[in-house]
Amino acid sequence: MSSPDLLLDVLRGRLRAAGITYKQLSARIGMSESSVKRMFGQRDMTLSRLAEICKVSGIALEDVLRGAADATPHADALTLVQETSLVAHPRLLLMAICCLGHWSIEQVLETYNLSEPEAIVLLAELDRLGVIELKPLNRYSLRVSNAFRWLPDGPVQRFFREHVVSDYFGGSFDGAGETLLFLPARLSQPSAQELVARIQQLAAELARLHQNDRRLPAQERDGFTLLLGFRSWEFAAFTALRRAPAEPSHQIGPRNK
Repeated sequence: MSSPDLLLDVLRGRLRAAGITYKQLSARIGMSESSVKRMFGQRDMTLSRLAEICKVSGIALEDVLRGAADATPHADALTLVQETSLVAHPRLLLMAICCLGHWSIEQVLETYNLSEPEAIVLLAELDRLGVIELKPLNRYSLRVSNAFRWLPDGPVQRFFREHVVSDYFGGSFDGAGETLLFLPARLSQPSAQELVARIQQLAAELARLHQNDRRLPAQERDGFTLLLGFRSWEFAAFTALRRAPAEPSHQIGPRNK
């Protein structure tokens, strides 16, 4: 489905939610009801008409545009080439992570020691790589979905393991909204698969909350990172203490006399 089609579908949904019929809308914009129906049916609407309909209906145009952007299918992961390009330039990786957190360029400049021209160049490079779509006034939309994941054992995950994990676990995890759990267990494969499914649900819930809280002022939000790992594993120092497997016993039969 193209972006114009998505815009009209979102607009139609907003009108329905507001209880506005085609007949009521036609009276507000000075068109016949049949022309309004034809405009939506043929999906033929100018941007100025879209803005007019939003205005007379009390619907924020930005809300319609954002709804269409959120509904646009996007990739759940980057390619190997994209991730390799990010880790090759730490500042580019920083900007990518800021974009995934929906930071504005103003927030990035206030927080990090980057010049505005440098930040714009980084955004342009992310656009070239297909991570974002750069728009006028240095605004952007993501080209990845809310279910975005870094590639398993890809360049970014390897970069995180080498440079980030020790820094992440160096904290005390005792702040508001923080926790650290280390829970060993012996499970069957079906139980392990069930837990993996639950972890994926948790990741989806994090994405939902992240999306919802975008509407809040920046000062009411803080940066949180969920780091999850679940695998069959034993600490190497503990493995070294394991008893050697018993030698198989050899049955010795009675000797022939």
